[in-house]
Amino acid sequence: MSGTVGRLITSPACVAEGAEWLAAQDVRFAQALERTGPLPLRLRKDGFAALLDAIVSQQVSVAAADAIWGRLKAAGLTGPRKIMWASDDDLRACGMSRQKIRYARELAAANIRFPALRTRPTDEVIDTLIVVPGIGRWTAEIYAMFSLGRADVFAPGDLALQESVRVLFNLDARPSERALREMSEDWAPWRGVAARLLWAYYHIAKEREGIR
Repeated sequence: MSGTVGRLITSPACVAEGAEWLAAQDVRFAQALERTGPLPLRLRKDGFAALLDAIVSQQVSVAAADAIWGRLKAAGLTGPRKIMWASDDDLRACGMSRQKIRYARELAAANIRFPALRTRPTDEVIDTLIVVPGIGRWTAEIYAMFSLGRADVFAPGDLALQESVRVLFNLDARPSERALREMSEDWAPWRGVAARLLWAYYHIAKEREGIR
């Protein structure tokens, strides 16, 4: 992962450029791309709400996460001050567990300057986020990839990516997080597009959801 901001993904054309580069580098990516078709842009807004949404999504189904998030939005509880002012009962009524309520309050209390992260090197973004309880490396990498549009971020701890690589590269077993991080170095500077391609391929190969 680069120590600079590097290339940003801002449009479908950026994703298509990265996919074309990956297909030229490895025939297996070319074959996967033939099956997936054009890859999704998947950009999201950055800021507190994006990370709160990630906390909400942890260890629950997509449907459950969507329902909880919908209740939080309806109650106006998606900003840091509202989270700090809300009672535990208010948050529980939206479907938040005790642990997720603690994580949400920790995130609100962290006072992260989210606009400043847009111009910080990716490694600094990751380091800033993972000190907050409830925000692990996977969540921080997903934030950098989709909320900040970093083109060269990968999330090797993701089980769907590991399984997709196992199938596409015909491996005997899923690669470990460390092994996949090393493999992904060959896909720089488009590791974020490689992730999109592998998630899309996972969906086709396994007929299951990769990520929300």
